[in-house]
Amino acid sequence: MERKSIHGQWSTRLAFILAATGSAVGLGNIWKFPYITGENGGGAFVLVYILCVACIGLPIMISEILIGRRGRQNPMDSMGSLARDDGRSVHWQWVGLVGVCAGFLILSFYSVIAGWAVAYFFRAAGGLFHGVTAESSKQIFAGLTGDPERVIAWHSAFMAMTMFVTARGVQGGLEQAAKIMMPALFMILLLMVGYGLHSGDAERAFRFLFQPDFHRLTGAGVLEAMGQAFFSLSLGMGAIMIYGSYLPGDVSIARSALVVAVSDTAVALLAGLAIFPIVFSNHLQVGSGPGLIFVTLPIAFGQMPYGRVFGALFFLLLVFAAWTSAISLMEPPVTWLVERHRISRFRATMLTGGITWLLGLGTVFSFNIWSGATLWHMTLFDGIDSLTSNVMLPLGGFAMSVFAAWVMARSSSSGELRTSPGVYRLWRFLARFVAPVAVAVVFLNAIGVIRFS
Repeated sequence: MERKSIHGQWSTRLAFILAATGSAVGLGNIWKFPYITGENGGGAFVLVYILCVACIGLPIMISEILIGRRGRQNPMDSMGSLARDDGRSVHWQWVGLVGVCAGFLILSFYSVIAGWAVAYFFRAAGGLFHGVTAESSKQIFAGLTGDPERVIAWHSAFMAMTMFVTARGVQGGLEQAAKIMMPALFMILLLMVGYGLHSGDAERAFRFLFQPDFHRLTGAGVLEAMGQAFFSLSLGMGAIMIYGSYLPGDVSIARSALVVAVSDTAVALLAGLAIFPIVFSNHLQVGSGPGLIFVTLPIAFGQMPYGRVFGALFFLLLVFAAWTSAISLMEPPVTWLVERHRISRFRATMLTGGITWLLGLGTVFSFNIWSGATLWHMTLFDGIDSLTSNVMLPLGGFAMSVFAAWVMARSSSSGELRTSPGVYRLWRFLARFVAPVAVAVVFLNAIGVIRFS
């Protein structure tokens, strides 16, 4: 049965690719990928990561787009309707709801971290990092995160940016934003790569990223590569599914998903090529953890030629990446409110954004006035991050893959993919056996049932 989305659809295949790539490309590529690559030895980790994107991330992404386009509704109702169509239990709809809730929770703290990037853009442009030392860089970061009023202001500004685009709808908001921001993001990233390779230690960076040393890769590092491949593509949270629901019926799902996965991986690798030459040439630590972007890099920008300009460009890149992802995270709960409760898109956006903003205050306070308040040794921010990353997203991605490959009738999935028999069989094998098992292992390791050293 052919359904139509009440929200409209992407005008072209390129519009979908830009928007879906924008959803996938975010802080995970430019903030997280470089520092976990540094922590796990470089080239061997990168190779495992690419294999995981191909064998785990891509099949699950195809599954999500397939479900979205065939259902043409919000994730919860799409899964419920498709289950009903094939004579399955409508309780599968709760998988979609878990994904929507996970994205909603992630956006609450994602907005706060993105707010830091907005603040750092203005600090870099204003020359604050000129001549900065390791100690003073730490003080700048601590001064920002330790001041709740300032962080709330940046958090509010970023949420307002996200709500402005979302409220304008699919073609007028999401598509237009993707068409402007994604080319700008790639342009800035390429400029940063050129700057890094010219001004930094390019030879050592290439060797670190692309020369595998498997002695430096641990079992835990392999699992982290699997998890990063999964989370980097925005899987398990309903964002890719809802974008798939706007995809025209004559567009190839498999080819589009492949382009998105390749683009997302390319951004992660380019981010490494932009960052590691600068880090190596300034004798900084590649494994400095989450502080690599907000503490370590400002030291380098403060000492390099044209560091003020390129430091500002780098944080603008981070803002664009976070913005495109945040828009996709807000879209599933907005569509759910519009479809289920029949309210206008503007009101749905204001309601979603307002609740997300309020919840984000918990993350803001976790770094200052509530930093001593912990449950099971975790702040509120740590708890939400752990719940979503370690439990909700793996369970959601696992269930969506199982639903598409096991629950949906073969005629339904093959009819929607509309690809060659060989490609269909490959997707079905990976989505049925490889991806679910891999995600289950990552999940069991994350919750402590199994341990790899």
